[in-house]
Amino acid sequence: MKIAAYNYRDFDEAPYFEKFSKQYGVEIVPIRAVPCVENAHLAAGCEGVSVITQPITEEIIAIWEKEGVKHISTRTIGFDHIDLEAAKKHKMAVSNVTYSTGSVADYTVMLILMALRKMKSIIKRAEGMDYSLPGNIGREIKDLTVGVVGTGKIGTHVLRNLSGFGCRLISYDPYQNEEAKKYSSYVSLEQLFCESDVITFHTPATESSFHMVNAESLKMMKDGVVIINTARGSIIDTPAFLDSLESGKVGAAALDVIENELGIFYGDYKYQNIAHREMSILKDLPNVLMLPHMAFYTENAISDMVEHSILSILHNNGNIISGRQ
Repeated sequence: MKIAAYNYRDFDEAPYFEKFSKQYGVEIVPIRAVPCVENAHLAAGCEGVSVITQPITEEIIAIWEKEGVKHISTRTIGFDHIDLEAAKKHKMAVSNVTYSTGSVADYTVMLILMALRKMKSIIKRAEGMDYSLPGNIGREIKDLTVGVVGTGKIGTHVLRNLSGFGCRLISYDPYQNEEAKKYSSYVSLEQLFCESDVITFHTPATESSFHMVNAESLKMMKDGVVIINTARGSIIDTPAFLDSLESGKVGAAALDVIENELGIFYGDYKYQNIAHREMSILKDLPNVLMLPHMAFYTENAISDMVEHSILSILHNNGNIISGRQ
């Protein structure tokens, strides 16, 4: 079997593609470019294609179908970058992957602690030889209530990580699980918004999660609430969020994702205009850590992403698959 791997990265993915292609007896066709209409024909003769978070449009899918492709596997948990209706129309199976939950869970705890201890301000001042104290006083997590929205595999791992800090843990998910109950109490989303000092999101991009953080829900939250988002940018209504940051309603934020980020991460734009005004504003706020969708990025996760993408194509059952993390 041949698999075309788009966005093939020599600096981190290549060793794993080589390892698992030999292990599972498949031929990898490395395509280092982003999938587009102009290069879709490069997947000719391949049973499946492996992609990452770049727009996969109907035009691309139609060409892949003509070239014999039967399966699109994204090496990511999220699959909202793929036109699923077009995939269904062209009888194309779509799958996502799971990977080491510790990657995002550990990163989330790091961001919570950094936000509470005002590390952005401390680091920026220290770079300028300013070691003064005013404005840098932090809070201890043991005195706070942390709300976890979404208790799939990652959210539950976050709860397990936080359980050792002595903070009060509450959670919300329409699908409760027994492990999460060991560490937290399930409450309604409204109660979680009202009672949490820190809120961290671990829910996929769905209709129900779209703009879950909006002008009305922000009003429910405590003054000075800390918001952490390592899930999907569409969870937060960015203009309303900016208003709350400027008013002081939101005390601090650590965002690994943002609305309309598709096509921006993971490029080098240090001498360019990224054409994302809200990202530029957030990046410069002293109480906001604006990060480039790196929570997943560990050796364990990259290995899992490559292996599971290959396996999903090998085990293609013709269905659209959505993993729950």
